[in-house]
Amino acid sequence: MPVLHDEIPDDSDFDADRPRGEFSHITPEDFIRDSGQGNPPGWLNAEEINWARAKLPLSYVEVVPARIDTAGCVKQVGTLLCVDDDGNIERTLITGRIRYHETIREALTRNISKDLGELALPVLPPSPVPFTVAEFFPTPGTSEYYDARQHAIALCYLVPMAGDCKSQDETLDVEWVDPHNETLDIFIRQMQGGHEKILQQALLWAGVW
Repeated sequence: MPVLHDEIPDDSDFDADRPRGEFSHITPEDFIRDSGQGNPPGWLNAEEINWARAKLPLSYVEVVPARIDTAGCVKQVGTLLCVDDDGNIERTLITGRIRYHETIREALTRNISKDLGELALPVLPPSPVPFTVAEFFPTPGTSEYYDARQHAIALCYLVPMAGDCKSQDETLDVEWVDPHNETLDIFIRQMQGGHEKILQQALLWAGVW
């Protein structure tokens, strides 16, 4: 029987019948995303995540969506118009936590789908190595990245989209811009908290800015 964080006990082991804790009866199938069965053990409810945000740095992924041509060159990058926790309109990038027992690739896929829809068809990189790591702090001035809610460490990726990107529940609109168009400068000035720097670094990393 598959178990987590422990050995797979053999029937001949002296401790084979020992309870293995809250994960004793958990198998990989219990971690299927959006199964409608609720969160498996180890995930945090709203109160617990707020406690964790006040005590621990959290891991995130941050995605710059892109359109590329047949040669693999970036032709457009996307930004999102969203509503923040205070009800204000903001321009930002795809961002979200890496959940418990979720791989980086799964976190990328889930957060892209959350903001751009199931038909966005992201082309994930073969390696999960980010182009940069951004460390957000809740104290202004600590770094160039700021998040009032938490200390967050974000792995940043530029991900080409091969499908149809449409705004979802928390995303009001998806706006694309040619990296050589002057409109990009306007978009960058509208971004806050360091997300604009991540967009700039993505373009530099891709060699188009």
